[in-house]
Amino acid sequence: MSFNDGVELDPSQVEDRRGGGMGRGTKIGGGIGGGIVLLLAALFGINPQLLEGLVGTGQEQPGQGQTTTAEACKSGADADQRLDCRIKGTVNSLNAFWPAYLADYKVKYPRPRTVLFEGATPTGCGAATSAVGPFYCPADTTAYFDPGFFQELVDRFGASGGPLAQEYVVAHEFGHHVQNVLGDLDRAQQDPQGPESGAVRVELQADCYAGLWTRYATTQKDPKSGLPFLEPLTQKDLNDALSAASAVGDDRIQKAATGRVSPEGWTHGSSAQRQKWFYQGYRTGDINQCDTFSAATL
Repeated sequence: MSFNDGVELDPSQVEDRRGGGMGRGTKIGGGIGGGIVLLLAALFGINPQLLEGLVGTGQEQPGQGQTTTAEACKSGADADQRLDCRIKGTVNSLNAFWPAYLADYKVKYPRPRTVLFEGATPTGCGAATSAVGPFYCPADTTAYFDPGFFQELVDRFGASGGPLAQEYVVAHEFGHHVQNVLGDLDRAQQDPQGPESGAVRVELQADCYAGLWTRYATTQKDPKSGLPFLEPLTQKDLNDALSAASAVGDDRIQKAATGRVSPEGWTHGSSAQRQKWFYQGYRTGDINQCDTFSAATL
């Protein structure tokens, strides 16, 4: 989805750590096929052990020496032109949507921190590198994003990746923050693996929350300009998000990595499940319909 040009972005919601001397470059697996699989797996936290034997030795790609988001990302037009500005605009939209939505359920939404980094960065969950992909750390209630991974998604898939595929990644991580607020995130640790596990249910619920935000993102207004953050959704936008959800299913990653599917090792759900729950949130716009923990079938 494209941003409305007149939207005013809020730079204070994103901390940009790029260019601070910690970056070590982004590792992308050898070969275009391996690079895609490694990239998509990392974007959504797929167990890297699933990739053994599939990707070759990584090659260092130089970090992006970019102007900071505070200086360059001021409007919706910037978000349409620059990847880091698009991440920031999506963060702004999510932070406008979730407090108002959860207020109807008498739930307060403490705004999470958001960090852009390249190569490596310290977090409340320990030192992190680009190899882990975007992730949410409950210890410091912060979502971390290395834009290099998103750029690889664009470069490898071209226009077919689409902005909503990238925005979906950000919304998924913010979904984990909502789970943390509601007390559901730790269910993943209590039951960490398997096709019906708590881990899979947590990830599918985050997909559902991403879909829920998508439904309302075109009407959620920027408090400064009064304009909706995003322009109306097209079918192509929706297809882009669904294709990204499908690409990071455990079954697809396992099949590509090992030639077989082993549901007992799942941590995120199948391609079909990830598409299903994203669409469930988008179709219903109802957080109660994202209760994967009570679902008899996923």
